[in-house]
Amino acid sequence: MKLKALILATLALSPLAQAKMDIMTHHAYARATPPNAATSAVFAEIMNRSENARYIVSASTDAAGKVELHDVLKEGDVMKMRQVERIEIPAKGSVELKPGSLHIMLFDLKKPLVEGEEIDVQITFANGQKQTFTAPIKKVMSGMKHHH
Repeated sequence: MKLKALILATLALSPLAQAKMDIMTHHAYARATPPNAATSAVFAEIMNRSENARYIVSASTDAAGKVELHDVLKEGDVMKMRQVERIEIPAKGSVELKPGSLHIMLFDLKKPLVEGEEIDVQITFANGQKQTFTAPIKKVMSGMKHHH
């Protein structure tokens, strides 16, 4: 019994376990889709409690055939979505993945994303570390609000 406790304590204090506790995901959700939609997106607030900036370089989920990191830019009066190579989470800071901004884009959905269900999303960092979070599926108003 003492050996088991010692092993568990060692694992909890290991650098990998410590690194995992440095990144926290809050308010994650995936956008619900109509029956024939092939794409959706995942949003979340990701916090970094470490002293170093961290970079998400890819993401994956069993719910989609292809997953990309995206941002939305305004060029004149046109909003354009584009793929980005990485998403920075500043040291002792956070990044918000939200509609009309940085987000995780899901392509080739294997089935509709239904409100009330959830998907697991794995993010991979530049250092090779991976972390998985659960994103409940929520209905979100389509389109962005425009103020004139």
